[in-house]
Amino acid sequence: MSDLPTFQLGFPGPLRDLLVAAVLDGTKTSTSGLLQDYEIDGDPLPVVGAREAVVDSDEQPVAVIELTEVRVARIGDVDLDFARDEGEGYTSVAEWRAGHEDFWHGADYRGWLGDPEFTVDDDMMAVLVRFRVVERL
Repeated sequence: MSDLPTFQLGFPGPLRDLLVAAVLDGTKTSTSGLLQDYEIDGDPLPVVGAREAVVDSDEQPVAVIELTEVRVARIGDVDLDFARDEGEGYTSVAEWRAGHEDFWHGADYRGWLGDPEFTVDDDMMAVLVRFRVVERL
């Protein structure tokens, strides 16, 4: 698996554990991040067809996924199907937004960003990724 790029969900800890479990049980087939994260890290945007190793909180690979859709959209334009496919039990876009704002406005993200006052708005750009599990490790 060392030849595959890693696919990290959230920060290590309870949230990542929950998200990885949802990937492994098939309920999570999409994920989102802010476009600025890629820009800050200098990472290229993901591409359809790429395979990546999902890692757990111990940074150990647990599955290989293939990216099936990648799009950049305004946070305010995320649709209900995408929100549901994140596998976190969202039944509305408002719930998706609130859950993600909790993450983006949380101490871990703001600390990583180095901005304790950071907030998102409808016009911030997000990278929306759909994927499928091709192998459980």
